[in-house]
Amino acid sequence: GLILLFEQPVRRGNYITVGDTEGFVRRIRIRATEIETLQRTTVVVPNSELLTLHLKNWNLRDRYGRIGCPVGVAYGSDVRLVERLLLEVAAEHKDVISDGRGGVPKPVALFRGFGNSTLDFELRCFIRDVTRRFFVVSDLNFAIDAAFREHDVTIAFPQLDVWHRSLPPTPQPPVDSGDDAPDNTRPD
Repeated sequence: GLILLFEQPVRRGNYITVGDTEGFVRRIRIRATEIETLQRTTVVVPNSELLTLHLKNWNLRDRYGRIGCPVGVAYGSDVRLVERLLLEVAAEHKDVISDGRGGVPKPVALFRGFGNSTLDFELRCFIRDVTRRFFVVSDLNFAIDAAFREHDVTIAFPQLDVWHRSLPPTPQPPVDSGDDAPDNTRPD
C-alpha cells in the first residue's frame, strides 16, 4: 500500500485493468484498492496483486488511447474505396484525434489480409478519452456501416459451399422368388 501511495503507479480516478478486473480506481488503502467496474460493482483488489500482476493503467499520464475497429468486406470490393471510407469515418468523429496533435499518430486504415470469406481491414485511431473507448468504437461501427451502405460496399459474412454428390445406385443381388429352389427347411 505504501508503494502505491508514494510511487503512484495508480491514482484515484485512473482506469485500470488488473487480471480480469477492469474499472476506475475509487480508493487506495494500505492493504487493498477499490475498483469500480463499468457495471458499477466494487471490486476490492489486494495491493499485493496490483504490484505482482500485470497492471494496465489506461490513463496514467494522459487520457489518450488507441482503439481498433476490425471489419471484413466481400471479395471483389474496391479496397482503396474501403480505405478512404474508413479514414473519412474516423475524421468525422469528434472524439478521434485525426490531425496528429500532441505526437499522436493520425488514424490509419490497414488492409490486414485475405480471410476465408472476407478482405480483412482494421481502422486504428487514437481518441481523446480512452475511458470512452466502447462508446467511440460503437459510434464508429455505426458510421462504417452507413458509409459502406451508401457506397455499396458489402460487409462480408462467413460463407460455406455445400456440395451434394449423387452416387450411382449400388447393384443389388437378385432376389430369388423361391419357386425353383429346393426347400431345405423340411426334414426328408
